[in-house]
Amino acid sequence: MNTRIKITGFADEIDKDLSVQLEGVKRLGVSYFDPRNLFDKTISLLDETETERLAAEMEKYGVKAGCIGSRIGKIGIEDDFAPHMEELKNTIRIAKRLDTKYIRIFSFFIPKGEAPLKYRDAVLYRMKEMAALAEQEGVMLLHENEKDIYGDTADRCLDILESVNSPALGCIFDPANFIQVGQDCREAFDKLASRITYMHIKDALADGTVVPAGLGLGAVPEIIKGLLERGYTGFVCLEPHLGNFDGLQNLELDDSMLKLEKSDFSKFSLAHRALVDIIENIK
Repeated sequence: MNTRIKITGFADEIDKDLSVQLEGVKRLGVSYFDPRNLFDKTISLLDETETERLAAEMEKYGVKAGCIGSRIGKIGIEDDFAPHMEELKNTIRIAKRLDTKYIRIFSFFIPKGEAPLKYRDAVLYRMKEMAALAEQEGVMLLHENEKDIYGDTADRCLDILESVNSPALGCIFDPANFIQVGQDCREAFDKLASRITYMHIKDALADGTVVPAGLGLGAVPEIIKGLLERGYTGFVCLEPHLGNFDGLQNLELDDSMLKLEKSDFSKFSLAHRALVDIIENIK
C-alpha cells in the first residue's frame, strides 16, 4: 500500500469503550486514531486526569493521535462565543499532551432558512480569533465542511481559508458532507485541492445515504489519486457512519442515522477494507 498516506479513523464508531477502540484499530494494522468521544463525553471536555488516562491507554496500545476530533465551531453562530474559546483552549492543551498539532473545527451553524452570507462577518471574526490563538499556541485548526454550517460548500470553505489567511488554519475535505448539501465533489476538489490538509473518508449516495468509500458519488478514488499526484503525504481518516454509535446524537442535526443498527468493528472494518482497496488500486 502507498506509504505516503497515513490511515487514521474515528474509532468511537467501533465501540464507546476506549480499550475496544484501540484494540480495533490495531487489529486492522492502523497506528493512529482521531479521538472524538471518550469516557462518555466529547474529547474537548476532558480534564487533566482524563487526558492522562487517555494518553496512557494510547501508549499501552502503541496508537498515536492523528487529529483531535473536536466539536469546536459546531454551535450556532448566535450562541455565546466566549465559553467556546475556553473549550478551544482546553482542546489545545489536550492536543499538545497527545502530541498532535491538528484539531478539527467547524464554522458555526447558520439559522435554518437564513442566507449564510448574512452571517459572513460574524463567522470570519470568530474564525480569525480561533486561528490567532492556534497560531500563538503552535497548533493547526482544520476546518471540516459539515452540512448546515457556514462553510458547507466549496466556495464558502475557500472564502474562510482565504479571508482568515492563517498558517494555523487548514482544510479537511469530506466528500459525503459535500454530497449531502448538493455540492459536486470533483468541483469542490478542484477549488480546494491546494489547501487540503486532511481527508475524511466518507462517501454517500445522491439521497445522502452514507456508503463505503468508492460506492457513492464522492469520487473518492479520483480525489485520493489527485492528492497523491499533488504530493500529498497526510492523513486519510475513516469516518464510516455505516451505523449508529454512542455520541452520534452529538454529531448530527437530524435523527435519521439514529435509526440505523449499531455501529461496530465489522462496519469499521468494512470501511477500512474499501479504503485500502482504493489506495492499492491507485497506480
